[in-house]
Amino acid sequence: MKKYLIAGLLTWLPLAITVWVLLWVQGLLDGVFRMLLKVAGVVLPEGAADGLSHLGTWPGMGVLVMLVLMLATGMFVTNIFGQWWLRQWDALMSRIPIVKSIYSSVKQVSDTLFSSNGNAFREAVLVPYPHAGSWTIAFVTGKPGGEVAEQLGEEHVSLYVPTTPNPTSGFFLMMPRRSVRPLQMSVDEALKYIISMGVVTPPAGHAHGPEEADPNPVG
Repeated sequence: MKKYLIAGLLTWLPLAITVWVLLWVQGLLDGVFRMLLKVAGVVLPEGAADGLSHLGTWPGMGVLVMLVLMLATGMFVTNIFGQWWLRQWDALMSRIPIVKSIYSSVKQVSDTLFSSNGNAFREAVLVPYPHAGSWTIAFVTGKPGGEVAEQLGEEHVSLYVPTTPNPTSGFFLMMPRRSVRPLQMSVDEALKYIISMGVVTPPAGHAHGPEEADPNPVG
């Protein structure tokens, strides 16, 4: 009986968690959408406000509006006129105390992570951590620069070492390039390996242990 219960749980648990997360996101976006409708109801004439209030009762409207807004924004900022407005907006945000520190930091990180020209989180590697003789998987985020690179002397790489089972928290390390061993597994496969605590192994032929790793350093 216990074996069957566990097998049934493992079958339904991933689907249940997926549905729960999607419903939570939908509820969050619908809540924001209803709040915006209330604000619009105060500003707009009574007839228009009554028409918009009915949209708040439709489930999923927040998700739909968010998708349309992101699509329209992307189309706007990719042309010359939109680029000019984006530069003006960035300049405005950079003049507001406190806000400028948060906004500029988040923008720099997001541009680095999601830019098509960036190299952040494009490669999974093996690193000796937390001490020699033990190994963990990390992601290359770039190279140290400026004063840090001058102090280090030898060529280093910047790494993000995620924690298990929550990869959104972790450690930032700078290690010598010669100490880092590249992996053939993709970033997605490495994340699954980390989140599952080593239970979900990459397909055969895509991973190798430290003793079988490519002796040539990353790069």
